[in-house]
Amino acid sequence: MLGMAAPHAQAQTADKKTAISGWVSSLQYTGNLGTDFWKLSGVDIEVGGGGGITRYLSPSFDLGVFGNYETYKFSSMIKPGENFEARVGMIDLGLKLKLNNGKILKENSFIQPYLMAGPGLFIANSTGRSTTLGQAAPSTFFRQIRRGEVFGAAGLRFRLSESVFADVQTGYYYPFTDEVDGVVQNEVDSRNDRFLRHQAGITVAFGQMKDEDKDGVSDKKDKCPGTPAGVAVDPNGCPLDKDGDGVPDYQDKCPDVKGVAALQGCPDRDGDGVTDAEDACPDTPGKAELKGCPDADNDGVIDQNDKCPGTPAGVRVDANGCPLDRDGDGVPDYQDRCPDRAGPASNRGCPEIKAEAKKRLQEATKFINFEFNKAVLLPSSYPTLKDLAALMSEYPDYTMSIAGHTDSKGADDYNLRLSYDRAASARTYMLSQGVPADRIESRGYGETKPIADNAKAAGQALNRRVEFDLYLTGEPNSAEVKYGPAPTISELEKTPEGRPTAGKAPVKKAPAKKAPVKKAPVKRK
Repeated sequence: MLGMAAPHAQAQTADKKTAISGWVSSLQYTGNLGTDFWKLSGVDIEVGGGGGITRYLSPSFDLGVFGNYETYKFSSMIKPGENFEARVGMIDLGLKLKLNNGKILKENSFIQPYLMAGPGLFIANSTGRSTTLGQAAPSTFFRQIRRGEVFGAAGLRFRLSESVFADVQTGYYYPFTDEVDGVVQNEVDSRNDRFLRHQAGITVAFGQMKDEDKDGVSDKKDKCPGTPAGVAVDPNGCPLDKDGDGVPDYQDKCPDVKGVAALQGCPDRDGDGVTDAEDACPDTPGKAELKGCPDADNDGVIDQNDKCPGTPAGVRVDANGCPLDRDGDGVPDYQDRCPDRAGPASNRGCPEIKAEAKKRLQEATKFINFEFNKAVLLPSSYPTLKDLAALMSEYPDYTMSIAGHTDSKGADDYNLRLSYDRAASARTYMLSQGVPADRIESRGYGETKPIADNAKAAGQALNRRVEFDLYLTGEPNSAEVKYGPAPTISELEKTPEGRPTAGKAPVKKAPAKKAPVKKAPVKRK
């Protein structure tokens, strides 16, 4: 007879990792004297018992140590008169594979199947009558057995509560001996004795439930770990949410009305990010800074109060949503080049240049004079330039253009350089009178833009001039509007002669194949 119970299904979990089991058991034998495997009648049924302790390893595995003791009797039907009685103990180490591991069945299933296997120690004192190796007739025997064994078992556990379980199990035990029934087949011991053990018992799991957030739900079952202290939770450990909007009651400013998480659980019918309670236009999407009301042109005035809808983006408006017009000239500031000085729309909202000022500009050219063939201003030019500087202060929204011109006498490149330098000299003087550098520009056109016939001395005198014009700052240069772009300084520097010495005008060459003739210096203003 065999008497060790295989590890018995354990009740421990991640919360209760240690379990103690107890059971009653009954052995069945097969060997040289016959078998009573799976028989319920015509056999002696003896009852033993055992117990064990197991430890939770993972959802799929437990490890346990088990002990079982039982007295077993067997009378042979195939060999009358031969029998044995054994007092059997087993100590086993078992690894259990649980099928309620969350993959096959839920861990808290009522029925929890398992498989188990492992090694152990088989201990037995056996006595009886048998015919063993070399004997002709049965004889009395007595054996003391201490051998190793292996076993495999299958069982069912029934979950009665979180800590208490009922178990039934059947195991197949293979001790490494052939001496339990007293019949030894050969000298090397063929290990022919086998046992089944059937058992039923109770398992109780122990352990302190881990509950880090102290909400009454174990960490293993807690789907919302870290819940703040004192917050009411549901069976899954998650904070209560009465209105079902996904915002827990303890964070929900509107716990009885379904809302949105972004607004701490309060409703927002028009979806504009402003709660209905704070939304002045709750059924029309709008802006938070305008209490939820719309502002199509983004000018800061809600549509229902905007008297000028469609204002361009970025334009400053008044309380009615209309573009500001600080100077009241009818040209809104964003289109007004002179927002602080009234002017007509035809002149971009800037004051127009008065006729008297235009006359001063036109006549100024008559009074600007230079040393002969140089860009040095004569003192007689100063009063006129001072007057122009004063004119600039009268029209702060305008820029002055100074354009220098020459007659056609002398080399083209020399004339162009001289016209640049004379215009620059006039600009330099006006800068000394306090005119800002960014409001005055000078350029030269040389002999390219005559206003009279260069074939006559009177025409040449008119062509030697410096012109002054005012134009709105930011608008095209007035000289360029009249004459087009002026040649650049870099173009002048590319000329083969370079800059001529003052007072010596280079001469134009005669046609090819003729000796060049030098012209006498030409007097210029």
